[in-house]
Amino acid sequence: MKKADLLSTLFVGIDVSSRENVVCAIDYEAQKLLRFSVQNNHPGAVEMSEKLHTFLSGNCDINKLMVALESTSFYGIHIANYLSSCKLLMPFHTHVYCLNPKMIANYKKSYIDLGKNDGIDAFVIADFARVGRITTAPWRGSQFLALQRLTRHRLHIAGSLTREKTYMLSNIFLKFSEFSMLDEDKQPFSNNYGATASSVLTDFLSTEDIATMPMEALIDHICKKGKNRFVDPNHTASLLQQAARNSYRLDKCLYEPLTISIASSFNLISAYESEMKAINKAIEKTLKGLDPNAYQSLLSIPGIGPVYAAGIIAEIGSIDAFNSHSALAKYAGLVWRENQSGNFNADDTMLSKAGNSYLRYYLIEAASHVKNHVPEYAAFYQKKYDEVKTHQHKRALALTARKFIQLIFGLLANHQLYSTCRVSQI
Repeated sequence: MKKADLLSTLFVGIDVSSRENVVCAIDYEAQKLLRFSVQNNHPGAVEMSEKLHTFLSGNCDINKLMVALESTSFYGIHIANYLSSCKLLMPFHTHVYCLNPKMIANYKKSYIDLGKNDGIDAFVIADFARVGRITTAPWRGSQFLALQRLTRHRLHIAGSLTREKTYMLSNIFLKFSEFSMLDEDKQPFSNNYGATASSVLTDFLSTEDIATMPMEALIDHICKKGKNRFVDPNHTASLLQQAARNSYRLDKCLYEPLTISIASSFNLISAYESEMKAINKAIEKTLKGLDPNAYQSLLSIPGIGPVYAAGIIAEIGSIDAFNSHSALAKYAGLVWRENQSGNFNADDTMLSKAGNSYLRYYLIEAASHVKNHVPEYAAFYQKKYDEVKTHQHKRALALTARKFIQLIFGLLANHQLYSTCRVSQI
């Protein structure tokens, strides 16, 4: 922003909470011109816009409005949406910014002996905007909000599904210790969370029932539950019975509670997987009405499907908000902090993780799939994996995701589809 624009701008900081929004407005010389609080609801938003409009209309020297607030979970979404599209404030070239709370907290440390209350916090946010520390793009409205809520909800379900599977393993180990500890080549089932595995772990009260069951009856049970899909049911039944014989025995009073717990976990897993399918369909439907060009660009990358493409687009929004792939990487928190002083250079550098955690998740997961489909990314991952002796996978995958950001930025910024030539140029 030019200096002339700064001198004619009103900088507004809003400290957002679930019930109340505290507003502090300052000019370029950091003089406090307004301070008030309103309820965090629609009447409160109307009151805020009217007070700002009244003040701006009575001050001919100020004709621009910059509003900044912290990204405090979902509490600031409504007020950011309202102010960015408020017709009453449009003549003042209103720009609304949602800022990383960590940046505000670090900026506040530059003040000495500054107290803590909502009014002070609002002033610090306004002053952060005044000194030109904002590097993000203005609030882009609710255009991508619908898709973002779906992709973030999918991530929530995926996390719940993973936690439930992990929790269920403890009960499975107690009831059927060998079942959860077998090597991959000795596993009786390809999917330990499938229908056949579920029936074995819940239909039989104890491992003793499986171990002493006639082989023909066990084979019939497996074939029935597996819908005759097993290539060698005799071998499967033999592996299962051997695992049952090698498992620990429990007191009889424990088997029924464990069986009930495992059955409940299987029901939850089935429900989560069903909801995941429904969310995936909703994501694909919502995405097609937003930015079909960006969607097709990401889908053209081998290993990227509708869900990962949607997650990335929902969090990035418009690629025009970033002037380089480095800016996009910083927004995602996929940058490393330098640790150097004098002649000392630290071997270990920490990943920042100060950016958008949802975008970082989708980028890393997408990079993990891309490396399995694109030889160049597979070679890059392996090279980084072999460079160190500790944290090989996490480090190599994070670096691969950082390289992947260059590809994404190039494709989206130039409205191009993926090609092997494009990869070699990056």
